[in-house]
Amino acid sequence: MEDDLNSIIADASAGVVSLSSRADFDQFKSKIVGPNGSLTKLKKNIGKMPKEERPVLGKLINTKGKEIEAILSLALEKIEDLERFKEIGSAVDPTLPVPDGSGGSYHLLTQVREEICSILHKVGFVVAEGPEAETEYYCFDALNTPPDHPARDLHDTYYLTENVRFGNVSKHDDERYLLRTHTSSVQIRTMLKTPPPLRIISPGRCFRRDTADATHSASFHQIEGLYVDKNVTVKDLKAMLDYFLRSLLGENAKTRFRPHFFPYTEPSFEVDFNASHLAKLGKEWIEIAGCGMVDPEVFKSVGYDPEEWTGFAFGMGIERIAMILYGIDDIRYFYQNDLRFLKQFG
Repeated sequence: MEDDLNSIIADASAGVVSLSSRADFDQFKSKIVGPNGSLTKLKKNIGKMPKEERPVLGKLINTKGKEIEAILSLALEKIEDLERFKEIGSAVDPTLPVPDGSGGSYHLLTQVREEICSILHKVGFVVAEGPEAETEYYCFDALNTPPDHPARDLHDTYYLTENVRFGNVSKHDDERYLLRTHTSSVQIRTMLKTPPPLRIISPGRCFRRDTADATHSASFHQIEGLYVDKNVTVKDLKAMLDYFLRSLLGENAKTRFRPHFFPYTEPSFEVDFNASHLAKLGKEWIEIAGCGMVDPEVFKSVGYDPEEWTGFAFGMGIERIAMILYGIDDIRYFYQNDLRFLKQFG
């Protein structure tokens, strides 16, 4: 019987070489392990053998049967690969140019961010950046935000677990790591390292616990500005924002301030704009930014003398500006990676 089994293995090894389709494989396999296959007949003959020989023969058939099964499995894999290659088509040369010949482009949010930075660069602002993972000190404490402020609640801010450590962001034992809720933390980091006067803008990604809808996202982008010098007044703030929004939205754009509250500025304002060519927005005045004069307590926290230095800060959402400029009605479009949307702004 061992000779018969070896003969079946040899036939299987030789026979699978010429197989090229699933139908050929199934037909060949049935000749070996089918109801009337050669291996099946040998298994049936075990019952005719003496009882004392059956265990040895059964073990031998199982061993040789596994060899035959391995041969058939390998042959089936090769046939499946051939069928897959036929579906895919001929090999592709990755060094060839793409068929449509079109190049890539910046994401719309990147384009808007660069446009904002370019406008503010013309009046002396330089870009400053900081980490997205922050500490409570830079994000809240140094910005005059008290411990009971709603922004510090777990329902509003993403706090990281206590065992998290960052080599480039140090913290005190009694404070927590968090994902920054605004880029104002970059202003604190810059003032701690740079003596006044200074003019910086800090674009970047921020995170808040918002439920995603047409106008809200848990991850979004902000750009904030800070100007510190001697004798800076609200008049300077209004003039700078007038210049910025006219450069961004058109010469006919008008701005107005509405009193508001921010912990790190005093007085604080919401900024609205009016632009006749953007009447499709459906309102005469549209909110676009927040601003104010830097609170003296913030200057004290970074070692600036509030009796000598004054300054203003402002901030706005990049997504919001992009939506206004391009008539986009859902913030989620920016993050869906839909080429139909992205190619409109390439």
